[in-house]
Amino acid sequence: MRKTKPKKRIILPDPIYQDSQITKFVNNIMLEGKKNVAYKIFYDAIHIVAEKANDDGIAVWKQALANVTPSVEVKSRRIGGATFQIPSEIRPERKQSVGMKNLIDFARKRHEKSMSQKLAAEILAAYKEEGAAFKRKEDIHRMAEANKAFSHFRV
Repeated sequence: MRKTKPKKRIILPDPIYQDSQITKFVNNIMLEGKKNVAYKIFYDAIHIVAEKANDDGIAVWKQALANVTPSVEVKSRRIGGATFQIPSEIRPERKQSVGMKNLIDFARKRHEKSMSQKLAAEILAAYKEEGAAFKRKEDIHRMAEANKAFSHFRV
């Protein structure tokens, strides 16, 4: 690679809990640059989660995020005219990013009234190790396990 690696951007912590992981999550929720709306959705969802789980909302959210974060993934690689699904480890930043995006995407597909209710329901489902985002992680792991024979083709 000839180009230099881009500098890592420093993500500032969120205003209430002083956690930069929350800011990353809110940045993924955000649509069309509306960060205040995204923060409102997140904080409302955490409030709903805290009420329903009778526990600290942030702790439940962090555990839910850990439950939907995959540790391996499969990548397609063409070798000798055939395409193989090759399992590989995910680096930590991508792991976190994939987990967050899965949680948010499957929350958007739910059928509750508001986005904060959808997000809260998906967080609670992920915390209990059920729901679509958790199922997606399980499917990814199952696919990697099934294609373990091709791991020697790793890039």
